[in-house]
Order: sequence, then C-alpha cells, then structure tokens
Amino acid sequence: MKKLLLLLVISTMSAAVIAQGDEPVEWNYSAKKTANGVYEVVLTATVTQPWHIYSQNTGKGGPIPTQIVFKANPLITKLGSLKENGKLLKTYDKNFRTDVLSYAGTVSFVQVVKLRGAAKTNISGTVEYMVCNDEQCLPPVKKTFDIRLM
Repeated sequence: MKKLLLLLVISTMSAAVIAQGDEPVEWNYSAKKTANGVYEVVLTATVTQPWHIYSQNTGKGGPIPTQIVFKANPLITKLGSLKENGKLLKTYDKNFRTDVLSYAGTVSFVQVVKLRGAAKTNISGTVEYMVCNDEQCLPPVKKTFDIRLM
C-alpha cells in the first residue's frame, strides 16, 4: 500500500512538472474603467522560471517580439500606444548574437481605449509571443482574447 501511495505521489509530481514545461506562460485579460467611456485593457503574462518572454520592442535580428493585435471594432478608439509594465531586462543573447529586451516573472501590456457612445461591447484580438530560457526557445504561440467592456 505504501509503495502504491509513493508511486501515486511521484506520478502526480511528474505530471505537474511536465505540464509546467509545456506552457510556461499564463495569460490573464481584464479591463478597468478609468473615466466615462475610457478603459485600461490589460493583458498580463505570468512566466514561470527559468523562462522569459520578449518585449514588443526587442528589435530586428533577435527573437520574435510579443505582438498584440486588436481586432477592429467601430465602437472603440485606441488612445495612445500599447505600454509594457514589468521589469525590463536588456541582455546580450549569444544565440541571436544581439541585445534583446525581455521580461521574466510578470509583465502587463496596457492599452487605453475609449468607447464611442454608451454601447456595451468587447475588445478582442490576438497575442503572439515566444519564450526562451538559457538553453532553448519554444515555437511562437498565438492566443486569442475577448474582453468585455462594461
């Protein structure tokens, strides 16, 4: 019985490690009303160690930068540019042979938008990103999001 219990515990821990290795980034999406008809749309990436995700401004010759594309919506106007909030790391990457901009831990991408009129709507789009650690990079991933603005 003890051997069976030990095997079950080891199997569960192994499955958790494997699952963590499969997808090192967890995304959360939200919108916060800041004024009448104005919202902060926030896409937050939580990256497990030892992985890191790249800035949207990492430049040419390096890894694929994070790219967020908002689907056109006639009820929404973007105000300003997409901002990044997190601890930005600038390092020389020997694999890409260039300086890269990345985030480890948590980074939020924030876009301020204004609604035209009083209609309730959603903002949707895609986020494409790539993660690497010191030994390898995973293929780029594209995820869709849909955030309610109320």
